[in-house]
Amino acid sequence: MTAGTITSTTPTTRTPHGTTAEHELAALQREHGRPLLALLVRLCDGDRQRAEDLVQETLVRAWQHPEALRADDFESVRPWLMTVARRLAIDARRARQARPPEVCDAVLDHARVLADHAERSAAVLDVREAVKTLTPHHRDVLVLVYFEGASVAEAARTLGIPPGTVKSRAYYALRALRRVLPGYAADLR
Repeated sequence: MTAGTITSTTPTTRTPHGTTAEHELAALQREHGRPLLALLVRLCDGDRQRAEDLVQETLVRAWQHPEALRADDFESVRPWLMTVARRLAIDARRARQARPPEVCDAVLDHARVLADHAERSAAVLDVREAVKTLTPHHRDVLVLVYFEGASVAEAARTLGIPPGTVKSRAYYALRALRRVLPGYAADLR
């Protein structure tokens, strides 16, 4: 659609506010919609939904400024539409960069909730006190295997006892801790 075409072949229909008629906007959409969308998809880094929104916003601007579509200074309205679309894309990018990134509800639902530092500190103190109640043999095995990360074979070599004894002492140490720390029983399995 050219600027001259709108005024010469299409009767000018205006709403009470002096805006472009619906059929003229539909003709603009048909003729210039695809090139506008292609430009805006590139400017929006492939975000088709955002590009479609900007095409609609560009057509709203055309609806608000019918005088730009009827100017006889140029043959086509496409350069004007492309300029408006490009400026809208730049404004949208600046607006996104000026505010924090949007987070959808799905991300928030799956976000990991970190325990409070005070709760973790209290739990550490509780476990330390509970470990002190163990016999020295059980405590040594528990410290090596669970707190220092030694394997059963490494703990057996360090303590000079058979691997089976390390396993049984670790089992009985955990069982004793479960009795002393009933609120933490799920963490000790």
